[in-house]
Amino acid sequence: MSKGSPVGSHRVVSPAGALPQAADRLDPDPEIADDEVRISVQRLNLDAASYRQLHTAHGGDGEAIRDDVRAIIERRGKMHNPVTGSGGMLIGTVDAVGPRSPLGLKPGQKVATLVSLTLTPLRIDDRLMLWDGLSEQVPTSGHAILFARSIAAVLPEDLPEHLALAVLDVCGAPALVRRIVARRPHATTTVAVLGAAGKSGSLSLAAARDAHAAKVVAVVRDEIEDAQLRGSALADEIVIADATDPLRLAKKVHDALDGRGADVTVVCVDVPGCEHGAILATATGGTVVFFSMATSFPAAALGAEGLAADVEMLIGNGYVPGHADYAVHLIRANPHLKDLFIGRVGTPEGEA
Repeated sequence: MSKGSPVGSHRVVSPAGALPQAADRLDPDPEIADDEVRISVQRLNLDAASYRQLHTAHGGDGEAIRDDVRAIIERRGKMHNPVTGSGGMLIGTVDAVGPRSPLGLKPGQKVATLVSLTLTPLRIDDRLMLWDGLSEQVPTSGHAILFARSIAAVLPEDLPEHLALAVLDVCGAPALVRRIVARRPHATTTVAVLGAAGKSGSLSLAAARDAHAAKVVAVVRDEIEDAQLRGSALADEIVIADATDPLRLAKKVHDALDGRGADVTVVCVDVPGCEHGAILATATGGTVVFFSMATSFPAAALGAEGLAADVEMLIGNGYVPGHADYAVHLIRANPHLKDLFIGRVGTPEGEA
């Protein structure tokens, strides 16, 4: 059993010297190094921006979407959408653990990987034939490799696996929102969440509530999403707005907050073009957190400069210590939030 790099650089096929996330191709050889873990894969969860791009590119043709995802995995040795630059995560069963692995995992445990598929060596062996291409969750079989610097969480026994997968896929969002809001004065801090009816958005609403924000505004795209959040107690006010229309978005957020911007604006919209609206919707000295992989960070930086906006902008990197446990806690503690997730993920293919 060979010694591997803790960050997985020994798995990079090309280009030389790259880390796994930036690599064009990884080696998913099932033989593990002494600090690696091999996972028997059961289900992938494609991130929302990646799946939306694939769905749009193929006009909703499930077979074409499936063929494209399969081709990406086979060509790159990982699920790394070349258009969006994003991937997702997976669940499976621990198959083998190297003697020097620091992850604390044991063979037979069911786990969710909390690192992106864009840096996870992956090989499938069923050609994705159990997936119809029409959902973000992909039932499959194969194996994946975790490095010493990877992160994984044992699946909670009280949640259905597909629900746990959906929650853990975005667990970095609520933990960071809680941290940011908790640093501000509870009596006055206002929070606006764009894309509030989605997975990361609804969890961010719950986290803002949990951190005792003074007012929480949910921004949704249409009446359907408005109805989904009504009565949930996750937000003080719900506004319908197109997050890609900066002037109208900003006006609606300001109107909901008595004429001022939000102290914390959280962007969870899985389409491009939301950067300027989020900046305009944020108060001077406030914070914008970008969780969407559709975000253009040059557009955000240059837009803030061009608007003379004194706002702090953060990239939600998906990792905060304790993030998995916190997200699961929010789901357990809030029946409305759990119902939102169940309504979104439904019963996936391959489960009764």
